[in-house]
Amino acid sequence: MIVVCNSTPLVHLSAMGQLGLLKRLFNQVHLAEAVYQEVVVRGAGKPGAAELGAADWTKVHEVANQMALNSLRARLGEGEAASIVLAEELRANVLVLDDKAARLQAKSQSLKVTGTVGLLLLADERGMLSFPKALERLLDTGFHLSQREQQRVLAIWEAGQTTPPWGREP
Repeated sequence: MIVVCNSTPLVHLSAMGQLGLLKRLFNQVHLAEAVYQEVVVRGAGKPGAAELGAADWTKVHEVANQMALNSLRARLGEGEAASIVLAEELRANVLVLDDKAARLQAKSQSLKVTGTVGLLLLADERGMLSFPKALERLLDTGFHLSQREQQRVLAIWEAGQTTPPWGREP
């Protein structure tokens, strides 16, 4: 399974003490160089920087399609744009990002998308953590999720309808 991840999930999972959850869920995660630079280099001293810098389960890639990257950068942040282009280049099974505009763009390009909350739902389904407690910890990191959206994801969890966007088996 090929998984590409953007910076926001990396930072928030790290702030929760759950960065290793990505390795447990997927074994390997692919990152655009721009994401690595944002989290590890420019984010030195912040949540995720040291943990991601030491991770042996990530693979960092330079994006090849600069024309597509430049086009997306006009509307999205550097990391989001690079993650979308990398997901296309690698033919990723799933792209992990949280930014609403980036998610809409990725879906318009037929990419399968999940976010930090989706990862927590999957981890709960696999018995790795308790979703309600993990959601509370995620919100404590400063992750923005409206009250309405919190209620929606808790209802999804309670109903057991947590099938990830790429299907049952990653």
